[in-house]
Amino acid sequence: KVFPNRTIRIKTMMKSQRCALVLATLVVSAVQAFLSPDPASSSYSSPSSALSMAIDESMMSRLENIRRSYLALTERLGDPDVIADSNLLMKVMKDRSESEEVVNTYETYKQLEEDLFGARELFQESGDDAELREMAREEIKAIEPQMDDLEEQIKVLLLPKDPNDDRNIMLEIRAGTGGSEANIFAGDLLDVYRKYMTTLGWQVSTIDSSPGDDGGYKNVVLEVKGDSVYSRMKWEAGVHRVQRVPATESQGRVHTSTATVAIMPECDEVDVNIDPKDLEISTMRSGGAGGQNVNKVETAVDLLHKPTGIRIKCTQERSQLKNKDLAMKMLMSKLYDIENEKREMEERARRGSQVGSGGRSEKIRTYNWKDSRCSDHRLGQNYPLSQFLGGDIGPMHDEMIAMDQEEKLKELSQEQAAV
Repeated sequence: KVFPNRTIRIKTMMKSQRCALVLATLVVSAVQAFLSPDPASSSYSSPSSALSMAIDESMMSRLENIRRSYLALTERLGDPDVIADSNLLMKVMKDRSESEEVVNTYETYKQLEEDLFGARELFQESGDDAELREMAREEIKAIEPQMDDLEEQIKVLLLPKDPNDDRNIMLEIRAGTGGSEANIFAGDLLDVYRKYMTTLGWQVSTIDSSPGDDGGYKNVVLEVKGDSVYSRMKWEAGVHRVQRVPATESQGRVHTSTATVAIMPECDEVDVNIDPKDLEISTMRSGGAGGQNVNKVETAVDLLHKPTGIRIKCTQERSQLKNKDLAMKMLMSKLYDIENEKREMEERARRGSQVGSGGRSEKIRTYNWKDSRCSDHRLGQNYPLSQFLGGDIGPMHDEMIAMDQEEKLKELSQEQAAV
C-alpha cells in the first residue's frame, strides 16, 4: 500500500522468491504513482474521448454536421454553375459565412485537444527526465485554460439564433406623454440613432415623418439597411423616459416625458399574407416641397388595414406607385412585428426571462439630465449620459446580448441536467 508522506513498509514474511519479485514490482509502480500526483498522469485514452468528456455527444454531433456542411459549401464556391449564378453564389457565401466562426472555433479546439494529448503522453513517457517532465507539465497548464474558454465559446455559438437577426429594419419613434418636450426628445433619440448607425456603416433613409411644432418629431419612421441590423437595434424597442427641464419651461421645473421606439424587421409576401379585401386605399395631393407634381397630382397614399386598424400615409415619393409600394412595405413590417412580438412574449414567458420582452409598453431606459445619467432598467446599470448622446450605445447592446446568452446557457444546462 502507498501512504502519503509516510515511508512504505513492506513485510518480508514471504515464503518464495517469486512472491517477493511480484511484490517488489507492485511497490515500484505504487511509488511512481505517489511521486507523480499530477493532472498529467491521469488516464487519457484518446483525443476523441477527451473531447466527448468536455462536450457532450449531441453537441459534438452538431459540430461535426456543421463542419461537413461548411466544407460542402466551400466546395460549391468552386462550382461553375454556382459561379455563373450571382444570386446563388451570394446565398452560398452567406450560408458559409454563418457557420464559419463555429467551424474555426471547433477546429482550434480539436487542435488544442490533440496538443494536450501529446503533452500528457510526453509526460507519461518522460521517465526520470525532470526537464522533459516540467516542459510537458507547463504545456498542459497552458493548453487547458484555452480549451475551457473555447468550450464556452462553442456553447454560445450553438445557442438558438433569433431568425430575424440578419434582417434590415423599419424603426419608428413616436412621441409619448409630455407634449412639445416629448417631440423634442423623440428628435434627440433620432439624432443618437443616426450617429450610431453611421459608425456601423448602415444605410438610413427617412420613410415618413411628422415634425413637432416646437422642434423634434411627433412621429418618424426610418428604413435601416446593413449587416445584422435587427440583432442590435432590437434592444432599443420599448418606452424611453427623459427627466429634464424643457427649453419651453420658464420656471425651471423638471418634466418627465416619454417616447416609444418600435423596431420592426423587414419582411416580404412570403412572411406576411395580406388579403386585398382587407385594404382600403385612397390617394391625395402630397403638398409641400417637390414642385407642381406633388401639389397638383394625387401622389400621396393613405392605406388602411381594416382588421387591425393600422393606417399608413405615405407622401415621401413623387409618384403614387412608389408611395403605394412603400405603404405596403410598412404595413407588412408592422403586421409581422405584431406576430413576432406575440411569439417572443410567449417564449420569454416560458423561459421566465429577465432580459425584457422588447414590447412597446416596456420601460427600458431613463435619461436624467440633472445627474447626467442614463439608466438601463433591464441591465440594472447606469451609463454616462454623454456616452448615449454621442451615439455610443454599442456597449449597452453588448451587455444585453451577453445577458440573453447567459439566460439561454442556464436554460440549456437545466435541460441537460433534467435528461
